[in-house]
Amino acid sequence: MQVGIIVTYAGVAEWQTCLPAGRRATMYFVYVLKSIKTREFYKGFTDNIERRLEQHFSGKSASTKYRLPLKLIHVELCENRVKARELEKFFKSGFGREILKELDA
Repeated sequence: MQVGIIVTYAGVAEWQTCLPAGRRATMYFVYVLKSIKTREFYKGFTDNIERRLEQHFSGKSASTKYRLPLKLIHVELCENRVKARELEKFFKSGFGREILKELDA
Protein backbone atom coordinates (compact mmCIF):
# COMPACT_ATOMS: atom_id res chain seq x y z
CA MET A 1 0.00 0.00 0.00
CA GLN A 2 1.36 3.39 -0.98
CA VAL A 3 0.68 6.26 1.40
CA GLY A 4 0.57 9.76 0.00
CA ILE A 5 -1.46 12.78 -0.93
CA ILE A 6 -2.60 14.40 -4.15
CA VAL A 7 -1.35 17.98 -4.50
CA THR A 8 -2.79 20.24 -7.19
CA TYR A 9 -1.04 23.34 -8.50
CA ALA A 10 -1.60 25.22 -11.74
CA GLY A 11 -4.24 22.66 -12.68
CA VAL A 12 -1.80 19.72 -12.47
CA ALA A 13 -2.47 16.97 -9.97
CA GLU A 14 0.61 15.39 -8.46
CA TRP A 15 0.81 12.29 -6.28
CA GLN A 16 3.29 12.85 -3.48
CA THR A 17 4.46 9.80 -1.60
CA CYS A 18 5.71 9.88 1.94
CA LEU A 19 9.43 9.54 1.32
CA PRO A 20 12.18 9.61 3.95
CA ALA A 21 14.15 12.77 4.76
CA GLY A 22 11.46 15.10 3.45
CA ARG A 23 11.99 14.11 -0.18
CA ARG A 24 8.99 14.13 -2.47
CA ALA A 25 8.15 12.39 -5.70
CA THR A 26 8.16 15.01 -8.43
CA MET A 27 6.76 14.82 -11.92
CA TYR A 28 8.92 16.26 -14.71
CA PHE A 29 7.89 17.94 -17.93
CA VAL A 30 9.76 17.39 -21.19
CA TYR A 31 9.09 20.27 -23.57
CA VAL A 32 10.02 21.35 -27.08
CA LEU A 33 10.18 24.96 -28.24
CA LYS A 34 10.63 26.21 -31.78
CA SER A 35 12.26 29.49 -32.67
CA ILE A 36 10.18 31.48 -35.12
CA LYS A 37 13.32 33.47 -35.97
CA THR A 38 15.76 30.61 -36.70
CA ARG A 39 13.26 27.70 -37.07
CA GLU A 40 15.44 25.64 -34.66
CA PHE A 41 14.05 23.36 -31.97
CA TYR A 42 15.02 23.59 -28.31
CA LYS A 43 14.39 20.55 -26.10
CA GLY A 44 14.46 20.59 -22.31
CA PHE A 45 12.95 19.22 -19.12
CA THR A 46 11.92 20.76 -15.82
CA ASP A 47 9.88 20.11 -12.71
CA ASN A 48 8.23 23.55 -12.98
CA ILE A 49 6.97 24.12 -16.52
CA GLU A 50 5.38 27.53 -15.90
CA ARG A 51 8.57 29.00 -14.42
CA ARG A 52 10.79 27.52 -17.11
CA LEU A 53 8.63 28.68 -20.02
CA GLU A 54 8.49 32.18 -18.53
CA GLN A 55 12.30 32.20 -18.43
CA HIS A 56 12.50 31.17 -22.07
CA PHE A 57 9.81 33.52 -23.38
CA SER A 58 11.16 36.55 -21.49
CA GLY A 59 14.76 36.08 -22.68
CA LYS A 60 16.12 35.08 -19.26
CA SER A 61 17.49 31.77 -20.57
CA ALA A 62 20.91 32.06 -22.22
CA SER A 63 20.20 29.06 -24.44
CA THR A 64 17.16 30.64 -26.13
CA LYS A 65 17.35 34.41 -25.68
CA TYR A 66 18.89 34.96 -29.13
CA ARG A 67 16.26 32.75 -30.76
CA LEU A 68 13.20 34.76 -29.67
CA PRO A 69 10.31 34.67 -30.42
CA LEU A 70 9.56 31.07 -29.49
CA LYS A 71 6.50 28.86 -29.66
CA LEU A 72 5.72 25.79 -27.59
CA ILE A 73 5.49 22.71 -29.83
CA HIS A 74 5.13 19.80 -27.42
CA VAL A 75 4.97 18.89 -23.70
CA GLU A 76 5.04 15.44 -22.08
CA LEU A 77 4.80 14.53 -18.41
CA CYS A 78 7.27 11.99 -16.98
CA GLU A 79 7.12 10.25 -13.62
CA ASN A 80 10.73 10.97 -12.64
CA ARG A 81 13.90 12.83 -13.64
CA VAL A 82 15.59 9.81 -15.21
CA LYS A 83 12.69 9.14 -17.59
CA ALA A 84 12.46 12.84 -18.44
CA ARG A 85 16.16 12.93 -19.33
CA GLU A 86 15.79 9.81 -21.49
CA LEU A 87 12.87 11.37 -23.38
CA GLU A 88 14.76 14.63 -23.84
CA LYS A 89 17.72 12.68 -25.26
CA PHE A 90 15.35 10.81 -27.58
CA PHE A 91 14.01 14.08 -28.99
CA LYS A 92 17.62 15.12 -29.64
CA SER A 93 18.28 11.91 -31.62
CA GLY A 94 17.79 11.55 -35.36
CA PHE A 95 14.48 9.69 -35.06
CA GLY A 96 13.29 12.07 -32.33
CA ARG A 97 14.00 15.07 -34.58
CA GLU A 98 11.92 13.44 -37.34
CA ILE A 99 8.99 13.05 -34.93
CA LEU A 100 9.30 16.73 -33.93
CA LYS A 101 9.15 17.77 -37.58
CA GLU A 102 5.91 15.79 -37.93
CA LEU A 103 4.47 17.36 -34.75
CA ASP A 104 5.31 20.80 -36.09
CA ALA A 105 3.81 20.22 -39.54
